[in-house]
Amino acid sequence: MIEKASETFDFASRIQYLRTKHGWTQAQLAERLYTTRGSINNWEQGISIPAMHVIVKIADRFNISLDYLIGRDDRECLYLTNLPEDCKKIIYQTVDCFRRYESFNQE
Repeated sequence: MIEKASETFDFASRIQYLRTKHGWTQAQLAERLYTTRGSINNWEQGISIPAMHVIVKIADRFNISLDYLIGRDDRECLYLTNLPEDCKKIIYQTVDCFRRYESFNQE
């Protein structure tokens, strides 16, 4: 049973945000998680919360931390662990470019 509405909202809104950010319908996310569209809808509405093994699967699917998923941390991180080194290098260079652009615009 869900005890605090605010905790439910954090998780519910985070799931919906991530799903729409990826351009997926509830049915598409359900297919990727081997669950039903109704379950996705219930999570997004704060009616229910998935089992822990499903929460881990959701975090893995979106490549995010569990803390971010459940609303304990608002830093959106991208895990690069399983990417080839050449892909990581491109990502690091891109991030560095954005940081330099941002600092240039703040001057």
